Amino acid sequence: MPFRICKTFSIESGHILAKHPGKCRFPHGHSRTVEIVLAADQLDANDMVCDFKVIKTALNDFIDSWDHALCLNTDDPNFAFYQKTYGAKIIPFTQADPTSELMAKAVFEELKRKLGKAADKSAPGSPTAAGLRIECVRVTETSSSWAEYFE
Repeated sequence: MPFRICKTFSIESGHILAKHPGKCRFPHGHSRTVEIVLAADQLDANDMVCDFKVIKTALNDFIDSWDHALCLNTDDPNFAFYQKTYGAKIIPFTQADPTSELMAKAVFEELKRKLGKAADKSAPGSPTAAGLRIECVRVTETSSSWAEYFE
C-alpha cells in the first residue's frame, strides 16, 4: 500500500478569464489553496515519502510569485498594458486563460521539474523514496470549488 503526504500553500491571486461568457471575464481575485500530494510505495531512509521542507523549498518562490499577482492570458488585448504597469506581478499564461485547471498543471510541472533536479543529487534528505511520484496538485478557487491535475 502506498504512502501519501500533502503540503498546502495559501495565496491571494487574481485572474481574468477572457474566454468566459459571464462575470469571470472581468478582473477578480480568490483566496487560493494549493495542495501538493506526493506518494511512494516505500519510505526513504528517513522513514518519509519526502521531507515537507523539500516541497516547500522546491515551490516556495514559484508559488510566492503568484501571491497578490494577476494571472493573464497573453492573448488578452490589454496584456502589454498590464505587464508594463505591474511588471512581475503579471503571471503570463501563453495563449490560454489562467483557469484553476491550468494553474494546477503549471504547479505540477514546476514541481516535477524541481523534484527531478533534487533527485539527481545524492545529498541526504533528497527526495529519493522508491517510486516517489506527484500524485496530484489541487488548486481551490472558492470554498466549494477546486481543480486538480495529475498524470
